[in-house]
Amino acid sequence: MSSNPIPQSSGGGGGGGRGGGTSDGLFQKPRDPSMAPRHYRTPRSLPDVCPKEPTGDGRGLCDGPSVVADQHRWTVYNSKVNLPAALNDPRLAKRESDFFTKTWGLDFAETDVMPSFYLPNITREHFSSYLQETAQREKIHERCKNVCPNKDDLSVPTITNNHDKARAELEQVPKIFMKPEFVLNDPATFNAVLPWSHFSVAGGKNSRDVASSRLLQEKLSHYLDVVEVSIARQISLRSEAFFHAMSSQHELQDQMRETADAVAKLRARTAAIDRVMCRGPLRVLRDALTRNNCVKLHNKLKLMAAVHQTQPTVQLLLSTSEFVGALELIATTKEVLQQELQGIHSFRHLGSQLCEMERLIDKMMVADFSTYAQSDLNRPFEEDSQVMEKVTKQPAASGKDRLQSLVFGLLRQRKLDFLDIYSDEMIRAAKNVVRQCVVKSVSQISEIDADTVKFHEQMRLMTFHQWFDLLLDIFEHFILFLKRIKATLSVIRNVVLEVLDSSQRSRLAEVTSATNHSNEDEEESGGSALNSGEAELAYLTHEGLFISDALNEAEQRSSVTAQARAQTRAEACGSDSASATTESSSSREHNSNTTSSLPIGGAAAISEDVMPSDLELGRVANNVQELLYTASDVSHDRCVKVLMTRAKDGSLERLSSAEFVCLSQAVESFVKDTEELCGRRSMSLRGALQSQANRFVQRFHEERKTKLSLLLDNERWKQAEVPAEFQDLVDSIADGRISLPDRKHTGSEDRKPSEFLCVDGQKYAVVGTVLLLIRMFLEYCQCVNDIPSITTDILTRLTDLLKHFNSRSCQLVLGAGALQVVGLKTITTRNLALASRCLQLVVHYIPVIRAHFETRLQPKQYSVLRHFDHITKDYNDHIAEISAKLVAIMDSMFEKALSKYEVKAPMPSACLRNVCKQMAKMHEAIYELLPEEQTQMLFLRINARFNLHLKRQLARLGVINDGGPQNGLVMVDVAFYSENVQALRSLECLDLNMPEIWEQKR
Repeated sequence: MSSNPIPQSSGGGGGGGRGGGTSDGLFQKPRDPSMAPRHYRTPRSLPDVCPKEPTGDGRGLCDGPSVVADQHRWTVYNSKVNLPAALNDPRLAKRESDFFTKTWGLDFAETDVMPSFYLPNITREHFSSYLQETAQREKIHERCKNVCPNKDDLSVPTITNNHDKARAELEQVPKIFMKPEFVLNDPATFNAVLPWSHFSVAGGKNSRDVASSRLLQEKLSHYLDVVEVSIARQISLRSEAFFHAMSSQHELQDQMRETADAVAKLRARTAAIDRVMCRGPLRVLRDALTRNNCVKLHNKLKLMAAVHQTQPTVQLLLSTSEFVGALELIATTKEVLQQELQGIHSFRHLGSQLCEMERLIDKMMVADFSTYAQSDLNRPFEEDSQVMEKVTKQPAASGKDRLQSLVFGLLRQRKLDFLDIYSDEMIRAAKNVVRQCVVKSVSQISEIDADTVKFHEQMRLMTFHQWFDLLLDIFEHFILFLKRIKATLSVIRNVVLEVLDSSQRSRLAEVTSATNHSNEDEEESGGSALNSGEAELAYLTHEGLFISDALNEAEQRSSVTAQARAQTRAEACGSDSASATTESSSSREHNSNTTSSLPIGGAAAISEDVMPSDLELGRVANNVQELLYTASDVSHDRCVKVLMTRAKDGSLERLSSAEFVCLSQAVESFVKDTEELCGRRSMSLRGALQSQANRFVQRFHEERKTKLSLLLDNERWKQAEVPAEFQDLVDSIADGRISLPDRKHTGSEDRKPSEFLCVDGQKYAVVGTVLLLIRMFLEYCQCVNDIPSITTDILTRLTDLLKHFNSRSCQLVLGAGALQVVGLKTITTRNLALASRCLQLVVHYIPVIRAHFETRLQPKQYSVLRHFDHITKDYNDHIAEISAKLVAIMDSMFEKALSKYEVKAPMPSACLRNVCKQMAKMHEAIYELLPEEQTQMLFLRINARFNLHLKRQLARLGVINDGGPQNGLVMVDVAFYSENVQALRSLECLDLNMPEIWEQKR
């Protein structure tokens, strides 16, 4: 190895430089003659990139550079990379924040450099042995430095003088020669160094030009001598260090030469070891790899044979409609093609063919599910089974298993809209249910010609009982229809929930397995970390080739095991070419068993990556429940069509109360049955019935209001006899039964009617209209019992009826309307008392009616009960007005009679006799009609009016209580009046307060 060229100083100052250019000579250390003929290549560094571990191929063992065989061959591993250029990203906008980011990129300063795991942590203790060895030598060196000072230190003044002299000489040299940018190619620099202005422009040479050029040459030579002398001086001052470095360089070259010889010998020995000891074992390894490759090839060929039989097996499965098995076989084959047989030229079209077959299976499953839905929903209702037992295509297959297989297949293919198909078939089947029932009913009615009459007109031509029987038949068929749908949807829902549960269980198992593996890895981390560290260290030092092969062999064994499992799975789904028939039958049997056992563990057989997610499965389960709700709504909608078709001509409004109650009860029963069956409260049929009920209530109320008006207009306001049936009706109310009794009472026709109506121990004298009114509001209450949905409407109508009775009776009696309407001559006190008693009877029953309606109302509807309070107030006001009218009649009579009263004999006077006579008539008219308490209160008020008028007349006559003759005559009349009044029945104890007539105003 040659040393670097070093300039040699010219001897004797600067003359040598001018003489022959000796300044360009090179100082070289003389070579050893014996070593001169040998030539050495430039030493090459070892590869700085570690070779990869050998893989399964035999070629992989020699892919990296070999220290033995490739020591003189240049490889890509000898190439070097400019690290700053690799790390400097020119695309970044700002790269010069500091030295590090400018050189090595923006991420250099911000990235935390992890300490190397392969470099030891160097501390001072590592250098303790070296310091101990060199401590004695360092002490000797320091002592020598103190004893023998440096020669430079002895001649400091001389060196200083020489240095000043050299500096003064160097200052003579122009500064332009010292500049770093000194280049003679530059014209300005060239003109400054060689001033051509000193020479003549003419072409000839004169003595002046020669002198100038000689002077310029001498000046430049002088500058050169000054520089060379300065350089030589500097070299002489540092000659010892310079020559010491040169000798060290030669020693280093000798050591490098010896090292190169040792390395060559080592490589030769290593090559011999490689030839003797390594090639044989490597050949063994290569043969083992070749054998493994042959085994893999054989397994691949068997796998290809099994895959080759996929299409016939799939066609065989499709012929038996085993879609799940066919899909599983296609999925397994596609997985094998993508993983194990990828790139096989003969199978390049098999993937697309399998995809096409999968699409065909999708269409077949959808069509088969639609056919199943049609068959299930349209089969005769005479069958007892809720789930279809037999399938048309497969007489031996169970309908439930068939449905489960279809649902599994559709879920596996993510055909999540199959419920829409079932929904469409369900709607069509619901229409057919109504049509079949109508056709069946019309065929039994000879009066209707089904060929000439339209479908909707056929239901209108039926009588109510015929149509009602048809409606009950439709309700019954729809209940069976919903039971079948619920059973089918239950099977579908169970399949979906089973798949969802299987997915969750497998996910939980994976989490548990991962946790267990992590724990095992932590337990084995101590020993395995050490082993892996040793293997990695040996590999990095190029001594672990066989260890890496051992590790790679373990990986190969695991790979072969995985391939064997995949091959076993593929063989289970396909068949070998030598035994195609046997394998096909066994595969068909396996798939049929899988299909039959799907409810138990079929979900686990379907891989999770092809099944819908948990969210999608949950949505499908909810859609199944919503589909059941939809079935209930569809059934109700079809029944609403039947109901509205019948009600189109108003026939439902003309039903009797009993008929409408039957209709309402049938609808309510159907609604409750569907609600219990489907768990959904459908409101369409209830709404249609409510609409018809409102119309029925309107007609019901109008009929009774019109009837009440006719009764009142023909009422003569005389006391009527009470038939026994009305007394029984009142008695039933007293027992708490607010309803119409059955008309099958025995013996009620034999009993004679009574004069009074007995209610809670009291006798009520009533007119015939009030008896019918009691029956009417009981009909209203009965209607509420039968049709609870119309409670508020019935309550409003009933209050209107009671208001109408009150107002109309007031017009006829108090308003004297009966004189013109009925033709009465006058409104007597008996008429007034009878009207008051009838009103009191109605007031007695208003709280009973209110309590009855309160039990049928929701708490938020209690506000409508205030109408009864208003009606009670109106009735009491009316009763008070009648009482005031009776008092007013007697008051006018007292005023007219007592205005002619005179205090003279004979006594009692004629005026008082007439008054007592009128009082007796009044008592006779009302005594039997009103109870004793009311009679006494009424006569107390009448007596008060008598006392008032008598007091005024006595004051007018000037009679005072002075014991005189006139006072005595008046007292006789007063005693006569008191005796006559107290002689009347129930008035014996009446306090007449007669001394009041003598009280004077103060």
